[in-house]
Amino acid sequence: MSYQQKFKSLGIEIPSILLPKSSPEFNMEKWPVIACDQFTQDRGFWRKVKDIVCASPSTFNMIFPEIFLADDDAAGRITDIHSNMKRYLKDGIFSPLGHGFIYLERDTPYQKKRRGLIAAIDLEHYDWHPDARPLIRSTEGTVRERLPARCSIRRGAPLELPHILLLIDDDKDILLPALGEMAKRNTPVYNTPLMMDCGNVSGWFLDTENDFSFIADKLDELCRRSSERYEGQPFLFAAGDGNHSLAAAKEIWNEIKEGIGDQVTEITHPCRYALVEIENIYDRAIQFEPIHRLVFDIGYEGIVSLLSKLPGFSLRNVNSEQELSASVSSGLLRDKPPESAVQYGNRFGVISEGRYALIETSASGIATACLQPLLDEYAKDNPQLIDYIHDEKELFRLSAGKEHTANLKVSGILLPPVQKSGLFETVARLGPLPRKSFSMGHSCEKRFYLECRSLI
Repeated sequence: MSYQQKFKSLGIEIPSILLPKSSPEFNMEKWPVIACDQFTQDRGFWRKVKDIVCASPSTFNMIFPEIFLADDDAAGRITDIHSNMKRYLKDGIFSPLGHGFIYLERDTPYQKKRRGLIAAIDLEHYDWHPDARPLIRSTEGTVRERLPARCSIRRGAPLELPHILLLIDDDKDILLPALGEMAKRNTPVYNTPLMMDCGNVSGWFLDTENDFSFIADKLDELCRRSSERYEGQPFLFAAGDGNHSLAAAKEIWNEIKEGIGDQVTEITHPCRYALVEIENIYDRAIQFEPIHRLVFDIGYEGIVSLLSKLPGFSLRNVNSEQELSASVSSGLLRDKPPESAVQYGNRFGVISEGRYALIETSASGIATACLQPLLDEYAKDNPQLIDYIHDEKELFRLSAGKEHTANLKVSGILLPPVQKSGLFETVARLGPLPRKSFSMGHSCEKRFYLECRSLI
């Protein structure tokens, strides 16, 4: 079987990637910008990004940071995004690389040399619905209400910029390290620091027949192995980040193909594909972090009352952020004699009105499975009462309430650590996890928009 045939069966398309042209006037450090779903309670962060970019060409002018989604100018912002994309294309700031992949390495303040592969995936092999078992699957629940805004951004856009991360289950870690050795025979197509002290990223272009054959062979091996593991249902890619952006891309493709009819499998419309970064879940530079919850319009007594509905609920007051963090992370409780200990399934921390409490529950499994239904019920009439915070320090800062009006109560819920082992097996067996169950690294480690692909 040729690599073209293998790629087709694996849901892979060799993309034509666009990068900005290098010139004395162009500042590459201002081009990449962090994923739009970060710092969702920190307008100051995004003001700093805007100040750094200033009038320079930047992906910042082609994205919609989620913190601004509820603002009155949302429709105008989307119009500006599309206009900026068209202007960049018209002004000729891009340099097409031709058909090929990009192997990249990312350094962050926490980890070094996280490896990835920029590729396009066929959305016909992806389905975000919880009962679906396609080749490319969601790892967490998709919230329909979050899709319209993302669809509006992609609908009619002449370009796409990826912050979607797909994971492969390469336990021997063969594919990406080998690609690194192959790629570095060439000079990088980019090598730049990332703004706001978020590290550095370098990329190398892969466009030879040998490159393509090697990638196709290794991915085909992983796919066949997954089919053996999961009762004949191959599971090659798990969406580790950007679940809703990928779901929005699928929705737009569904809209486009409605008028195509039975010939859909032969159509190669650019919106049939989505640009992604592929990473190995076993990469040592990938660490899973919990995504904490920030709950608005509720104080200490209210949040404790809400969490008391957890099975096997118990509460213990603690004295400081440090003690709460250590207790949630390790599960060790001071002043509790061993003979009275209970086998608890999960622990949460509460931060509200200057008070700290450790919550224990007998509910086992991933922590969000028992927590998220309670929060959904609380916020059923106003989903904006819940926000999702990626860093522990940020949660403590926001839970202090200084970012909000004096009359608005706010409570933070600190979640326990997340183990990445067993993710593929769990999703294969049970379907997507509750939404916002984990994060791949800290906020500053999130993917930066950099590469582009034409949608026209």
